[in-house]
Order: sequence, then C-alpha cells, then structure tokens
Amino acid sequence: MKSVILAALVALAWVPAWAGDDTAKLYTETCAACHGADRLGAIGPALLPENLGRLKPAEAEKVIAEGRAATQMEGFKDRLSPDQIKALAAYVYQPLAKVPDWGMEQIKASHHMVTPLADLPAKPPFSSDPLNLFTVVEGGDHHVSIVDGDRLEVLYRFPSRFALHGGAKYSPDGRFVYFASRDGWVSKVDMWTGRLIAEIRAGINTRNVAVSDDGRFLMVGNVLPHSLVALDARDLSPLQVIPVAGDGKTSRVSAVYTAPPRHSFVVALRDLEEIWEFPYADDAGPVLNGLVHSREKGMEEGVSTGGRFQALRIRIPDFMDDFFFDPTYERVMGASRDGSKGMVVDLDLKRKVADLDLSGMPHLGSGIVFKKDGKWLMATPHLKDSAVSIIDMESWKTVKRLSTLGPGFFMRGHENTPFAWVDVSMGKEKDALQIIDTRTLEIAHTIRPAPGRLTRHVEFSRDGKYAVVSLSEKDGAILILDSATFAEIKRLPMSAPIGKYNVWNKISYSSGTSH
Repeated sequence: MKSVILAALVALAWVPAWAGDDTAKLYTETCAACHGADRLGAIGPALLPENLGRLKPAEAEKVIAEGRAATQMEGFKDRLSPDQIKALAAYVYQPLAKVPDWGMEQIKASHHMVTPLADLPAKPPFSSDPLNLFTVVEGGDHHVSIVDGDRLEVLYRFPSRFALHGGAKYSPDGRFVYFASRDGWVSKVDMWTGRLIAEIRAGINTRNVAVSDDGRFLMVGNVLPHSLVALDARDLSPLQVIPVAGDGKTSRVSAVYTAPPRHSFVVALRDLEEIWEFPYADDAGPVLNGLVHSREKGMEEGVSTGGRFQALRIRIPDFMDDFFFDPTYERVMGASRDGSKGMVVDLDLKRKVADLDLSGMPHLGSGIVFKKDGKWLMATPHLKDSAVSIIDMESWKTVKRLSTLGPGFFMRGHENTPFAWVDVSMGKEKDALQIIDTRTLEIAHTIRPAPGRLTRHVEFSRDGKYAVVSLSEKDGAILILDSATFAEIKRLPMSAPIGKYNVWNKISYSSGTSH
C-alpha cells in the first residue's frame, strides 16, 4: 500500500496548476461513460490507485493518448492537449475521499448468466485429453488462450476482463475455469468450448479466488472493500459477504486458498495478525459463537458474522503476506510483510510452531515440494535476493540456500522429472532459467531459450514431458521445451503471457505446482 500511496503523491506532484475541478469535469466528459462517474469501473476497469498499482503514471499517459490495442479504449491525443492528458493521468491516481460500499446489493446487481449449463456439450468436441489442457492468461491484450497439451496448439482464444490475476482456478473435474480480475470481476468459462458461463463483480479490488475441493463454492478475497465473498460455483450467484474485521479495525485480504483434506478455505490478512479458516463441508459442525482461548496465550479462535461461512480465527505474532501449505495441509508456512522472516502455523493447534529463516521476501505462493531421502523438502524463490531456499518440512530448518543469477518469481517441478525450474526474471538476467537437480540440491543447468528477452513461469504438461515457458513480452509466446533435453519443440505466439496452468496438475494438487 505504501508504494501505491507514493505513486499517488508522485502523480499529484506533476498535476498542472490549472487542474482540480477542471480535471474532474474533464474526467466526467471523457472517461466516465466507460470507467464510471465514481471511477469504480463500468465497461472499462476501475481507475483507482489500488487497481493501477502495476501501471506507472507515464504509461497511463500513453494509454490515454494512444489507446489500448484489442480493447475499447480509444486514444485521445487528437482531442486533448498534453497538459490535459497529464492531468487526467494524475487524477486517476488520487485516492477517493471515501470508498463506496460494495456489498450484497451491488454484487447481486452485477451478476449475469451468459451461457446456460444445459447448452454445453456432454462430451469434449475434440479428441485430446481434456485434463491436459492449459489456460494461458495474456496480459498484453487482455485475452485468454486454452492450449491443447497433446497437440500443442491453441484450441480457443477469447477476450478477458482487464488485468486478470494470472492464477486461474479449476473445478475439481477440470471442466470449468474461474478467473478473477484486479477490479473484482469473477468469470466462469467452459474449458471444452471456451464459452463464458457467468460473471459477477465481487469487489472493487480483488486479490484472488479459491474453489472448494467439492466444487460447490468459491471464496473471493478483496483488497477493496475489506471483505470476503462466497459464491455458488454453479452460476456465481452470491451467497454471503463477510466483512474482514477484528479488534476494532478492518483488513485487506492477502490471499485465500483451499485446503482440500480439511474441506476449508484458509485466508491470510494484511492488516490483522490472524489467519482465518472457513470449514465448508456439510458435516463440519457448528462453530462456537464467541472467542475460545487456546492453551497458547494470545491465540484464540472465533467467528465472523452470521451465515453459512463462519471463520475460525487464529492469532499469530505477525502479519502474513503470503503462505504455503505443507503436504498434509495441517500447517502453513507464512512470509511476513517486510520479507525479513517467516513462520509456521499449525492449523490444528491454532498457533505458531516454528520460525523460518527466510529473508529476501520469499515468494511462497510459487514454491514447490519434493521428496529427498524420504523427507519432504520445500523450495521457494526470493523476490529481493538472488537465491532459492530449500527447507526441511520436519525441522523447518533451511538445509540449503542456492545462489542464483538474480531474484526470481516462479518455480515449478513435476513428479515425473528430477528437475525443478526457477526463473530469475526480477533481476538483470531476465532471459535465464535455472534448473535445480532435486537429487543433489545443486543448479545443474542454466538455459536461455529466448536470449535477451523476459522469460519466466514454467508449467509442465500432465505427464511432465514438456516444460511450457512464458516469453512475457508484448510480442511474446509460450515456448514448449522438452523437459529432459531442454530443447525447444514449438512456440505459440502470445501477447505478454503471464500465468498459465495445466488442468491435471492443478486439480490433482501436484507437488510441483502452486495451489
């Protein structure tokens, strides 16, 4: 949030002297029809600092002047002066004096069903394995491609909401994929046909979405407003809005994930030193009303507001910005907001049970696990340090810290390969991929499949035969490599591909992919 506020202040520093009411009027005349008079979005995305965190002010000016390809955003350089364009860009980086409510009434009003489920085919209209499909989010022109993992070609390509979160989520049978955009839109798409089933706007700024292991529910975590929203997975109709609050203050959501063996959603919070768990199984039993103190001082569990989804609240000694489950889903590894340390929280004991030596802002959400000498090890890249940390999941000690060519963002492995792949895309050598031999815990290979270009985010085919890599530039591609020889087999042109996920790896909770 500090970076967002700083960006807003920087933006305000270069607002022309004549700006103010004139700029608000200019916004109303030029932008409100698509982006909403309140800047909360309409047919165009929301224009708030929280939603524009990835877009620099200079880039925003360029979009206003030249428009955005493959969208309805037109350019205004022939109608607005350079000063007017600069003032408009600064205006949308100013925080609202008061964020309007986005509760059940507004959520219900946004819901629409596009394709009835009865209209969908009973069998896949193709011969390939439907569980070996990939979903690729293309950030360059806001599209999604569904890729056939057998024939290595694009089956469908369709437009998406602005700024989708890269982490697509699937129904347990792999038939449907769910997307969440940064400005709160949740979409359900049929993997077999590429058809949009339903959409709903669950928030103003959304962190991510999780799908229950029984396929009945979605849980949406929001940054604005401070809420969680439960949806019916069948048609995305809203079931419950859960305010995220405690101890007299509210909190943004850091992340929400599903814990399949527990039949629950687990939520990390940015502004409360708590983890929330929501059991959703029909036989989960009632949650006791009120707070129940555990044996560990300062740890307690309680409930959210009334409704089907009630939260078990676990007190922790620090804020948790990201987390990762152990293979049993009984414990979560969490990274602190400043990235200087980490902790392990036992969801059954309801307390912290270990500290982690994890400086350099680990990206736990993209970590992987694998077995070595009968022990589960977890490996994670770091966003600020040129390293990969490998942790023993029994002792919680860091058994190895491998030096890499730069900070990395994504890491992937697969049960059918001894290699774990990590990018170093956060550093200068953005074109390199480093491949770790999980048998020796050493970097065995460094490859540059697209020299000089941004290369990241590896995902494997269902059988682990292919490693699919993103060339994440506007005129980019996904590169399909042999996972044993690292030779390129094929490349499919894409526009800045970011997240991409194989259906089988996600629904089977592969140890080599994020969950």
